[in-house]
Formats: sequence, C-alpha cells, structure tokens
Amino acid sequence: MELIHAVMWSLHVGFAVLWTGSVLFVTVAVLPPATRGEIGADALASLVGRLRWITRIAAVAFLVTGGHMAGTLYTVETLTGTGRGHLVLTMLALWFLATGLVEAAGGKLVSGLDAGKLREPARDAKPLFYGAAALSVGLIVTAGLLANPFGF
Repeated sequence: MELIHAVMWSLHVGFAVLWTGSVLFVTVAVLPPATRGEIGADALASLVGRLRWITRIAAVAFLVTGGHMAGTLYTVETLTGTGRGHLVLTMLALWFLATGLVEAAGGKLVSGLDAGKLREPARDAKPLFYGAAALSVGLIVTAGLLANPFGF
C-alpha cells in the first residue's frame, strides 16, 4: 500500500508542476508578445491548445491521484475540521477556479484567432490568464503549507 501512495503522490506533484508551470509560462512568456503582435497566430494557437490539453489531462490525473490521497488520508471530519483539511479544500477551490479561467481564456483566445485576429483576443484573454496564474501561485503556496511538517 505504501507503493501506491508514493506513486499517487508522485503523479499528483508531477502533474501539478507541469500544469502550474505551463499556466505561468503562457501568462508570463507567451501572452505579452502576443498582445504586441510579436508572435504568429499559428504558434500562439498551438501553445494555447497545448495548455488546454495539459489542463484537461491534469484534471483527470488530479481527480484520480487527489481523490486517492483524500480518500485514504482524510475523513469528512478531518477535511472540514482541521487546518490540513482546510488547506486541501482550499487547494481544490483554487484548482477549480484556475482551471475554469484557463479554459475561458483559452477559448476566448482561440475564438479570436479563428476570426483572424491576434492582439485583441490576446488582450481580452490577458486578465483571465493573469487570474489563473495568480491562483496557480496560490496553489503552490497552499501546497507548501500542506507539505510543512511543522504545522497545520
């Protein structure tokens, strides 16, 4: 049983690193040149498409691995009545919100690109991507608090 816990934990953290890194990369490194028209529409569509697929695949991975960890490490009482449980619930809420923002931003951007535009859809999607990036940082901080062996 210890092996399955280690595998689930490793997969969960691996997908978390991949997904949050991808969100931050698109927001910080790809979106600014797109708003200035310095990146091709095809390249931007490809990058955003990959981010959306990473988001969707990670969602399945998070449900399986996070569900396993929550189901084996927590009860309803410990999720709702302890600091560590509150951190888990906070992570879940941040993840749902960030995922929604990534999907909305990606959809807005791709729709604009399909209409033959570049700068305007990038500017329109910018606040949504910034929100997703901020929530992703919040997820990292919350994960750090949850991993802290000295508290919570």
